Amino acid sequence: MPRIFWAFSYCNEGRGMDKELFEKGLAKRKSVLGAEYVERSLAQATDFNRPFQELVTEFAWGFGWGDETLNQKTRSMLNVAMIAALNRMTEWELHLRGALNNGVTREEIQSILHHVAIYCGMPVGVECFRIAQRVFSDIDG
Repeated sequence: MPRIFWAFSYCNEGRGMDKELFEKGLAKRKSVLGAEYVERSLAQATDFNRPFQELVTEFAWGFGWGDETLNQKTRSMLNVAMIAALNRMTEWELHLRGALNNGVTREEIQSILHHVAIYCGMPVGVECFRIAQRVFSDIDG
């Protein structure tokens, strides 16, 4: 079965978690998003969403981010663009912060957002710039 389809069927087939992939994903997730955020997300997981949190950690972070073909900075730059294109602003802000943690500069963010606005629409560009400015202000104190 192709790996992508494996992810979608994973929870429904009652398989146990791949602990090694989960631990790899947990380390990547913490390094990008911050240990405090990740630990809080996992601690607040309920019986309803815990399997999804585990799937995200194991598959998105362990399998996806754990693939060393792309470095974390490049992967973050892709995520900033793709999540903006999807107009998922809560996740976008989280991954913007992660991109900054991964060494993406403000100038690179600005250039990515210009590209996003051109190809995805000015409204999403406006929203991303608004959020980025707020994040930069938070960081700068």
